Amino acid sequence: MAENALNEILLQQVEQALDTIRPYLKTDGGDVKVLEITEDRVVQLELMGACGSCPMSAMTFKGGIEQAIMRAVPEIKGIEAVNLTPMDV
Repeated sequence: MAENALNEILLQQVEQALDTIRPYLKTDGGDVKVLEITEDRVVQLELMGACGSCPMSAMTFKGGIEQAIMRAVPEIKGIEAVNLTPMDV
C-alpha cells in the first residue's frame, strides 16, 4: 500500500478516535486539530480554544486525547501537542 494511502487511513482513524472525546473538549470551549502524521507515525496536534491555554491541558492531553488515539490506532507510535500548556508545579 502506498505511504500516502496509509497516512490517509491513519488520519481517518485518528480523527474518529478524536471524535469520541471532542464533545467533552467542546463542552469546556476547546477542541483539537491534527496538524500532521509524521513519517515516524507520530501525530502532531494543536489544542484549540480553551484547551490551548488551559492549565489542565497536559492532563487532558495525557489522560484523554493520547489514550483515545493509542487505543484506537495502535500503529501510531507517539503523540505530540505543539502548544501544550505546562502545568504549574
